[in-house]
Amino acid sequence: MTEQKTCLIVGAGMAGLMAATDLQNAGWSVTVFDKGRGVGGRTANRRFGGASFDHGAQYFTVRDDRFQAYVDRWLVAGAVKEWARGFDNYAGESSSGKYPRYAGVNGMTGMAKALAENLNVHVSTTVKQIDIADDQWQLAVEPYGADTLETHTADALIMTPPAEQTLTLMRSGNVALPDDAIAALEHITFNPCFAVMALLDKPGQIPAPGGIFMPGEPISWMSDNQQKGISEPPAITIHAGPEFTRAHYDDDRADVAQMLIDAARDYLGDAEVVEFQVQRWKYSQPVNMHPEKTLFVEAPAPVAFAGDAFNGAKVEGAALSGMAAAAKLIDALS
Repeated sequence: MTEQKTCLIVGAGMAGLMAATDLQNAGWSVTVFDKGRGVGGRTANRRFGGASFDHGAQYFTVRDDRFQAYVDRWLVAGAVKEWARGFDNYAGESSSGKYPRYAGVNGMTGMAKALAENLNVHVSTTVKQIDIADDQWQLAVEPYGADTLETHTADALIMTPPAEQTLTLMRSGNVALPDDAIAALEHITFNPCFAVMALLDKPGQIPAPGGIFMPGEPISWMSDNQQKGISEPPAITIHAGPEFTRAHYDDDRADVAQMLIDAARDYLGDAEVVEFQVQRWKYSQPVNMHPEKTLFVEAPAPVAFAGDAFNGAKVEGAALSGMAAAAKLIDALS
């Protein structure tokens, strides 16, 4: 019998989970690690004050039949739904089109949770060091609250964190990546974004179906999580533009939130903010992307790099990147 191939995956966002799914379906043994408390990465949802907020990716579209096959299963399972066919902008112009805008039924983590159900995923686990040992990848990881590090080894590795974080991890041990691979990862950059989640005392005035594109600065997007169907109380998400975020990156979070809430006043009507929280996304939107869906390096041991910065920039792009990474490893180790 052929010995079962093994793979370690860093990151339980869409790229990592899709890669893990495809590898597992091909008969591999796969282990996924994520430092967050849950799966999904930037398909993120948060709950407080009895409300639910999608504060990362707001929706996704589908162009590729391979990803559509997964989405169709999630629709049947009740994990996702069609939210809209488009949204207005601040000038009243509509972006309506033929492609559905899908969202998670109970928040944007729905797809990730559906994928993770059948996978070996370790959340709240930080990768501390990456090494090569006996031609295999060796990861030293620290589960939350643990007193000692755990060591995991595998034939192959997939890295899905943002490129800057990936390079830091790859330099943490004895791994010597080729110069061209390092240069490719260093080329990738992201815009940052503040996300303000605000619980309201009454519904605001964001137009149906609950999302609106804004001028870009200081606000790029606003959504009504109640209209979206994921929050019982009125709850809005405000995404700041990249220039505003850079200018106020280290400012007090409460001050940042108040500036954005003030800028959103026309869409709040006479509703008042009862409670708010702020998320600062350092790696929100890819700017300089890698031209291929994945970056594969065969030596010193097989590793593939994936994520929404690999010819994607959206939820579907991250998913297809993960699938491409898995395909590269399957081909290389077959």
